[in-house]
Formats: sequence, structure tokens, C-alpha cells
Amino acid sequence: MLPNKNSYREVLVLAWPVILSNLSVPLLGAVDTAVIGHLPDAANLGAVAIGAMIFSFLYWGFGFLRMGTTGFVSQASGAGDYSEVRSILVRAFSLGTGIAVLILVLQMPVLELALYLVESSPAVEAGASDYFYIRVWGAPAALTNYCLLGVFIGIGKTQLALATQIFMNSLNIVLDLVFVLGFDMGVSGVALATTISEYMAVGLGLLLVLGFLRKQSGGWNRSEIFNLQKFYGLMSVNRDIFIRTVLLIFAFAYFTVTAAEIGEDALAAVAVAMNFMHFLSFGLDGFAHAAESMVGNAIGARKEDRLKEVIASTSVLALLVSVGYSVVYWLFGEGIVDLLTNIESVRVVAYDYLPWLIAMPLFAVWSYQLDGIFIGAMKTKEMRNGMILSFLAYFVSISLLSESFGADGMWASMIVFMIARAVTLVAYMPRVRISVTSV
Repeated sequence: MLPNKNSYREVLVLAWPVILSNLSVPLLGAVDTAVIGHLPDAANLGAVAIGAMIFSFLYWGFGFLRMGTTGFVSQASGAGDYSEVRSILVRAFSLGTGIAVLILVLQMPVLELALYLVESSPAVEAGASDYFYIRVWGAPAALTNYCLLGVFIGIGKTQLALATQIFMNSLNIVLDLVFVLGFDMGVSGVALATTISEYMAVGLGLLLVLGFLRKQSGGWNRSEIFNLQKFYGLMSVNRDIFIRTVLLIFAFAYFTVTAAEIGEDALAAVAVAMNFMHFLSFGLDGFAHAAESMVGNAIGARKEDRLKEVIASTSVLALLVSVGYSVVYWLFGEGIVDLLTNIESVRVVAYDYLPWLIAMPLFAVWSYQLDGIFIGAMKTKEMRNGMILSFLAYFVSISLLSESFGADGMWASMIVFMIARAVTLVAYMPRVRISVTSV
């Protein structure tokens, strides 16, 4: 079924707040990089890169709290069952709190393991440790924010997600400038700014989601909230998404590790280039998140024609946006690099990465969009299996190509990874289409 104008309009209404809120995240990362990148020692930039990579495992690795919540909530919302939406929210919060406590208990061995796996200079390790031991105390807030974001997207109220994310990241940027430039706190100031902002965002997010639920039918049913069968279903889905997400994050982390083996300037240049990747991924995720909500609602309402229309409209718009990214990177890539760092040796290396960054959106768009479709359909086993195959293809590629071609081999392997993710999910697409009748 070809989508009509109303379908495109609906996608844009859902997607634009998510795109803006998501783009504020890499903007924050860019400000972190720019603030630290203008300090005289390149080791500070490397420390932030390593510290951020560690939290990619800790937080993004538990991204199932956002994705699983979105999938369950979107289908419950599509069926008009807001009592179940409330129950899902509490279950997700309970799981997130338990994980956060575990992170805090294990913080020392986690850091020691991370620094053991990533070879870097003593100065970089010292800075990464300072960053970690401050930011880790934001774990409860960070994971709660994932749950809240999942609910906002699942109920189709992406403007509430926008309000929360913009508030958190704007506050973070201000605190970055105050702590690093004003109080000369260096890497520790960046970590402290992030931690404070995460807790403030939880307060705002709770006010917004509870305000929305007060206007809906149903109520808080304790027996349903703690239904063991539904908890098992939540854990099963989250297990699959967890495996998928850990492999995804490990792929990007291994990319950073490979750059560190090449040299300190290469590592710093990757920290700069990753801001391009973050801008891309969070922008494309806007349409993927719209697909999550709309696909889940279509399946919850058991509307097969609606499902086909949603898949088509979200994918077409995502493709158009990916082309726009490539054009922007082609026209302004060097200028963006210059804004992120004034260290000349790092700039020179980062310029060499630009052709790969310009091509990346056209290859990456399909993997991001298909992720959104599969999350909305709650086809998490398929996502897990596809990611395992894709990661194996990536690991073999980067091991062989980086050794022979250096940095160019690294970036070629990332392209292979994006293509493999798309191909494996396309192979599973028939299972999404039959999910409407199997709900």
C-alpha cells in the first residue's frame, strides 16, 4: 500500500520532536568534545572518549529499558489498555532500579576491566577514571530516563520526550561551560554536569508522564503490575534486546579500541568523527522511533493495511533525511571538525575520515529504520539473531582490513556492518507482516 499525504504528515508530527531531542544528545557530545578539545593537552580528549565509551556499555547496553518499554507500551496503547501502560511503566522502573544498584556495587571492577581492555597512556587512564567515578552515580537517573523515554514514544507523545531531553541536555551544556571553563574542573566537570542533569530530567519526566496518565482511562492495578507471567515476558524480550544492544555497542567500542592502537592522534580524531556518527544515528532514529510507535499501534489495533502504510511512509522519509546528512557532511565537514578541536594534528587525521562519513548515511539508514520496525512489532529474537550475524561479519572485516589498510580499513568495516544489519533484518521481514494476526 502506497502511503498518502496524511500518513507522511503523521510520521513527521511524531518524528520531528524525537529528531530534535535526539540531535540534542550529539550536540551535547559535541560541546563536551569542543570544551575539552580546546584545552592544551590531547590526553583530556582521549580521556573523555574512553570514559564515554565505558558508559556506552553501561547505559546503552541497557537500552532495552527504552526499546522494550516502547514496544510493549505502543501495542497496549494501540489496544486502548492504559491500565497495562501503567503496569508496564512500573515494571520497567523496577527493572531499571535493580540494574542501577548492581552498577553502583560493581563500579570498581567495571572500571578496572575497561581500562585493562583499552590500552592508553597513563594520562588518559587517569582522566577516564576521574570521569567514571563521578558519572557512575547518575546510573539510577540515566536508566529511569530510558524508561520514561520509552513510554513517551510508545504512547505517541514525542513532544514530551522532546521537552525532557531538551531540558536535560541544555542544562548539561550550561553546566559543562560553568564547571570546565568557569571552575577549571576539566574532565571531572564534564562528568559532574552530566550527572546533575540526568537527575533533574527524571523529575520533569515523571511530572509529564503522570500528568498524561491522569487523563486516561484505567488505573493502577497492583496484581497486574506484579504479574509474574508478564514480568517473564518483559525479561524475555529485554534479554534479546540486551544481547543485540551489547553487540552493537561493542562494535563501536572496538572501533575506538582499534583507533587507540594506531595512536593518540588517531584516537582523538575518532572521538571527533564519532560526533558525526552520533548526529547521524540520533537523527535517523527519529523516524525509527516514529516507526516503533506507529507499527506497535497498528499491531495492537490489528490493522494490517495500516502496518504496511506505516512501514512505507517512515522508510521513505528516513531515506530523504539520510541524503540530507550526506550533503551536509560533504559541504561542511571540515568546518565541523574545526569547531570540535583546534589541535592541528587531530584535525589532519579527522579530515582523512570525511569521505567515509559522507558515505555512511546512505548505508546506515536501512539498519536504523528496520530496527524501529522490529521493535514496534516486538520481534526481538529476530533482531538478536540478525545482530549476531552482522557482528561476526564486522569483526572479521575490521580484524583483516584494519591490519592491511589502517584507518581506511576501519571505516570500510563499519560500512560492512551497516549493510549486514540491513540485509539480515530484511530476511526476517515476513515475520513482521504476520504479527498483526498473531497478536
